[in-house]
Amino acid sequence: MTTSTSLAATPTPLVDPTRWPDVARVPHAPLRATVAGRLLHRIAARRGLRVELHGGRLLRPAPPGAPVLRLHRPHAFLHRIGKSGLIGFGESYQAGDWDSPDLVALLTELATAPGTLVPAGAQWLRRLYVQRPPVQELSTAANARRNVHRHYDLSNDLFALFLDPTMTYSSALFPTGPGHAPVATRDSLPAAQHRKIDRLLDLARVGPGTRLLEIGTGWGELALRAAARGAHVVSLTLSEEQLVLARRRIAEAGQADRASVWLCDYRAAGGEYDAVVSVEMIEAVGRPFWPDYFRTLDRVLAPGGRVALQAITMPHDRMLASSHTYTWILKYIFPGGLIPSVRAIEETAIRHTRLRLTGSDAYGPHYAETLRLWRERFTERSPQVAALGFDEVFRRTWELYLAYSEAGFRTGYLDVHQILLTRDEVTA
Repeated sequence: MTTSTSLAATPTPLVDPTRWPDVARVPHAPLRATVAGRLLHRIAARRGLRVELHGGRLLRPAPPGAPVLRLHRPHAFLHRIGKSGLIGFGESYQAGDWDSPDLVALLTELATAPGTLVPAGAQWLRRLYVQRPPVQELSTAANARRNVHRHYDLSNDLFALFLDPTMTYSSALFPTGPGHAPVATRDSLPAAQHRKIDRLLDLARVGPGTRLLEIGTGWGELALRAAARGAHVVSLTLSEEQLVLARRRIAEAGQADRASVWLCDYRAAGGEYDAVVSVEMIEAVGRPFWPDYFRTLDRVLAPGGRVALQAITMPHDRMLASSHTYTWILKYIFPGGLIPSVRAIEETAIRHTRLRLTGSDAYGPHYAETLRLWRERFTERSPQVAALGFDEVFRRTWELYLAYSEAGFRTGYLDVHQILLTRDEVTA
């Protein structure tokens, strides 16, 4: 792979940003594409990006080692961004209009202080392309199963290609080194996933005889760990693919008498439980339905019980700014969801339930490392992904999704928390 440092060692002619190689040949190029070109020039200057065009030409000078945005089809790139903003930016990568020798480095730079990418005087441009999430993707009881199907029912074999043998699709918790930095290797990933699960089960005080409800089964690893502690586990999922594999894994482990998995929406959960756990499921609930979600937790929790959640989070102001925006991630990866803030979780619980947030621990850098390991394995196994029937557009979509998510955690734009909720028994 050619590095940006070696590329920068050779003098490269610059390109006038108003005369893009192929846009210039199109009479009366649309205004939006022209605006997108000028905005890219500004971002490259402010963020020190190396924007490469045909023949090794540069959009503008760039410092050595600068993150690289390599444009293969500038005309298509600018038109997609001019039409759809950040959704167009992602779609242009899917289509192969641009690339980068270090995608995470480029996205990390762009994800740092994202609100400064567009100058304050040009924020009105958002009206040209920002969309609201489509009604048919809102995670109502009628739509939620379809939303889950689009992601989690792609193929168990696909997920097995890049996840570790525990089939755990959430942040791991690694040992730490100097400066509390996570020490993450492929060999250590299964143990790090168990460390995460065990910490959450400890938070919920799951032990022998505990009646445990899990909302969001995944492929069953948490249910297995809880059953091994002697808990009686009921786990709910809306993914048919996960249901089949989780049930099989539980049976093969000899835990079918302690753990059961059901195809069931969280809103239909019944029974009473000493503990409720849910790992990175609230992100799929959607803001309009957070009250329903927390009321369900409150309704099924026995007196003295505990709720332990693992949730991807973002700063509260960023959450509010994005809560009505249709994004590339929503369109292509996780329809119907919204990443909450810790404040939103706490305030929703206070307004709609007797539950109170009594503990919260963050470990976002561990998620960045988890995603790095997944992304590297996914990329290395591209031929196997293709053999499963997934085309190049799909593979580029998932490479961007994993790299974009990793960049979000590396910049602190995203975080992950384990959160404890207990009931205010005084007001019960």
